[in-house]
Order: sequence, then C-alpha cells, then structure tokens
Amino acid sequence: MPQLLVRRKDLYSSLGFGLLALLFRLWHLGSPKGYIFDEVYYAKNAHSILLHGVELDAKSKSAEFIVHPPVGKWLISLGIKIFGYNEFGWRFASALFGSISVALIYWVTKKLFNNYFLSCAAAILMLADGLHLVHSRVALLDLFLMFFILLAFLFILHSKHWWAGVSLGLAAATKWSGAYYIIAYAAFILYVDYRNYRALEVEKPFTSLLKEKLGLRTLQYALLPIVVYLFSWVGWFATKTGWDRTWADSRKGSFWSFVPAPLRSFWHYQSEILGFHQGLTTKHPYSANPWAWLILGRPTSFFYDAPNNCGAPSCAREVLALGTPLLWWAGIFGILITFGYWVSRREWQSGLILLSVGAGYLPWFLFQKRTMFEFYAIAFEPFIILILIYCAAKFMEVEDPVLLKRRRAWVIAAIVLVVVNFLYFLPIFIGSSIPYPAWLSRMWLPSWI
Repeated sequence: MPQLLVRRKDLYSSLGFGLLALLFRLWHLGSPKGYIFDEVYYAKNAHSILLHGVELDAKSKSAEFIVHPPVGKWLISLGIKIFGYNEFGWRFASALFGSISVALIYWVTKKLFNNYFLSCAAAILMLADGLHLVHSRVALLDLFLMFFILLAFLFILHSKHWWAGVSLGLAAATKWSGAYYIIAYAAFILYVDYRNYRALEVEKPFTSLLKEKLGLRTLQYALLPIVVYLFSWVGWFATKTGWDRTWADSRKGSFWSFVPAPLRSFWHYQSEILGFHQGLTTKHPYSANPWAWLILGRPTSFFYDAPNNCGAPSCAREVLALGTPLLWWAGIFGILITFGYWVSRREWQSGLILLSVGAGYLPWFLFQKRTMFEFYAIAFEPFIILILIYCAAKFMEVEDPVLLKRRRAWVIAAIVLVVVNFLYFLPIFIGSSIPYPAWLSRMWLPSWI
C-alpha cells in the first residue's frame, strides 16, 4: 500500500477512535451534579486561576496554600472559560484530553510495532478501560499528567527530544510525580546514546558520551523541563496575591538576599509543598497501598448516592475509579511476560515500556506511610495497555499464515472479552442509577464497597 494511503488510513483511524472516545466522555458529562471527590479543590482552583491568575479563596479572596503546580488547573479553566463555571465546564478539559490520548496511543503503538491491527487494538483497549473513562469525566489532575507523559513517550520514539523535554516539564508542572519520568527517560536516552557509540565502535564510548551528548541531554531533559515548570507559575509571579508571594520581601538580610525576592519566595513555597507531601499521612477510607493497585484492591469511590429513580425498591448510583478488571488483571501477567522477554532478548521496546510502568509505579513504594490512592495508577495506565499489546505482538510472531490468522482471532476474542467486561461495569463508571442488587453484583471484591 502506498505510503500516503497508509498515513491517511492511520489518520482517519486515530481520529475515529478519538471521536468515539469523545462521545463516551461528553455524554451526560454534567452528571452527577456538584463537585465529585477532589473537584471541590481543583474546579474551584481553576476558576480562581481564570479570574485572578492564582488560587484565592472564593469568599475571603485571600491566598490559598496549594500543593500541586498550576498546569492541570489552567487546562480545567479553559473549559470553564468556554462553557461556564458548571459541571460540564470544569470537566470538559478532562474529556477532551482523555479523548486525544486514545488517538495518541494509536500513534504510539504504530511507531513501536508498525502494525495497524495492534494500533487499533491499543486504542480499543484504552477506550475500554474504566479507570481512563472515569478520569476523563472528572476535573482531577491525574489525567493531564498521564497525557503529557504519553506525549513525551511519543516524542522520544520519534527522537524529538526538545519536545519531549517540554512535555515532561508540563507533566511535572501538573503533578510532581511527573519528575520521575524526567529522570527515567533522561537515563534511557543517555543509555541509548552510549549504545550507539558502542555500535559505531567509538574507542571510548563513555568519554565521548560525556563530551558530546551530556550537555545537550541536560538542556533537553533537565533545564528545559525546569524552565517549563517555572513558566507554568506565571500567574503567581505576575501577581502579589498568591501564597507566600511576598515572603522574601521582609527577609532582605539573609544569605540569599542577592537572589531576586520573587525567586526566593518561590523556593520557600516549593519547600512548603515538599513538606506537605512528606507529612501527608492522614487516614482515608479509600487510601490504598501500591501493592494493591494492579490487583484493583481498593478503588476510590468518587461519588455514591442512593436515589429512588431506577424503578426498583432500592437503587445505587456510583462513580468508581476502577480499571476494567480483566484488562488490569491480564496486565499483571503481561508485565511478567514482558519482563521475561526483556531478560532473554533485551529488546528496546520491552525495556522502554517496562521503564515507563516502573517510573509511574515503583517510586510510590518508597512512601509506605504516605496517604495514597489507587487512582494514581492512571499515570502509567497507557503502558499497561502497551504491555498487553507487546504480549499480543509476541503471540502473533509466527510465519505460518494459517497459524497467524488463528492467533489473531484469539487476540480479537480477548479484546472482545475486555470490551464486554467494560460494558458490564459501565454504569458504575459513569454514575448511572441502577437497582441496588445490580450494583452489588458488580462489587466483585469486598474491598470495592
């Protein structure tokens, strides 16, 4: 098939999956009414940023201590600007970026495996993941974090390192956990550079790496993300009403007085944020240790109500941040299989995908006392899907056309099972009112209640 037709086919397919995702996400997006879970913080913060450039208390107009950077809230504020300060408005940006990420994973998979069937499979699996759908219908920050990480991953695959640095800076400027990906991807790129020098039989590959590449990669994967992060706080720098904005003005006699006061105040603010995260050990009924994330041990309930409008004696209505069980449980085995392939074959695809899962997952094990939630796993959710796609690619790695056709049919059957599983749980992903026994039948584990 001519290259132009291939590109056109890819373009139309990715757009089709993205539009289908958008339909799922915009349908009754304004329901449930009111703030869902942490929307009570982020929707209000986004509205304040839209009005004042910084987060101020709506009633007192005084500065609020905010523990996450501004990018996600700037994006939420765009929906509020277009559609107003209402449920649809503050959730619109999540719906839009969630839909774009479905198209994005199509292109990521195409670059990784150069296979149309697998690219479509990846998009379908993301469409059929409950955790992704729930995050795409609420005004939280984690969906934007995931989006920028996946975008950086695509740029890295295309060797667009400057753009990857910008994307990683935006990820860290959404939530600090994006910094783990900056470290992971910078290390990966330096390793690739080193391997390239060895392949070219350079006499001293490590020395050549230090002389020729280290400075450039530092600019791309360290200084550029820092600049992006600083620029994301433009509202805080441009006004004097943000939290601790004038902290340094009364401390002119300090050792660091030669540093401009706004930068010293900013550094102080960031240290306060760090202190908050280090000391966050408050008990929460939905807190979940990272050990439970992959097995879906304690999903977070964003919303629950017991209405009387489902035509049954008792009804239930919930928005549960639950990954589609068959997809995520298969992902556990997929990680083990992919790790086995990486150990035996050292393929760069398996290594990079595993690194991307690890960068979003493993650091949380270092903070066992910290309050954590299972919905944080959305940051590496695309790479769970890519793990499964990698396993499917290996399963179909045969030369016999008849056997290939048979194995592709098995892969299709597995995807259909995931889609059916997704549709079964759909009412508790989008907050539909259903009879209580129907809701209870979807509580497969006692810890989901």
